[in-house]
Amino acid sequence: MTQLSRWLRGVLLLISLSGLGFPVYALGLVDLDGHPRDLDEFTGQGKWTVVMFWASDCPVCNAEAHEYVLFHDQHHETQAGVLGITLDGKLGRARALRFIERHMVDFPNLIGEPAAVAGLYTQLTGEPWLGTPSFLVFAPDGRLRARQVGAVPAKRIEAFIERESAASP
Repeated sequence: MTQLSRWLRGVLLLISLSGLGFPVYALGLVDLDGHPRDLDEFTGQGKWTVVMFWASDCPVCNAEAHEYVLFHDQHHETQAGVLGITLDGKLGRARALRFIERHMVDFPNLIGEPAAVAGLYTQLTGEPWLGTPSFLVFAPDGRLRARQVGAVPAKRIEAFIERESAASP
C-alpha cells in the first residue's frame, strides 16, 4: 500500500470515527497499550528528544531502525532519547508491534492514524507532511530545533545534538 493510499485511508477513518462520536483521544496518539498520550510528555524533560515518524511498511524505516535503537541505547541515560511515532494506526497495530519486535525497538513508541500524525507534523513544523521516515529534534527545554524528511543517519543527528549542546550555555 502506498503512502498516499495509507494517508487517504487514515482520513476516511478519522471522518468515520468522528462521525460515530468517538472521543477526541481516539483521533490522537496512543501508546502500545491504547492509552492516550501527548507528545509533551516526552519532550522538554531536560534531554534532547528525537522523534522518528515511521511506518511498518516503509523500506527506509526498516533499514534505519537499528541505528535509532543503538542511538537510544547509547544516549537515553544521559543526553538524548528517541520516541517513535508510527502511522500504522489502530488497524495496523499488529504490524507495528511486529516491526518493533523484529527490530528489537526498546524506545517508547506511540501509534496514530495517518492523517492525525500528518496534521501533528504540520502543526509542529509549519511544513506539509511528506512521508516516512521523518524526524523532529527537540531541545532539552522542549523547543523544536530541527526537522528532516527522509533518511538521516543517526550519526548526523548525534553530531547536531553535540554541536547544539556545546553552543548552549
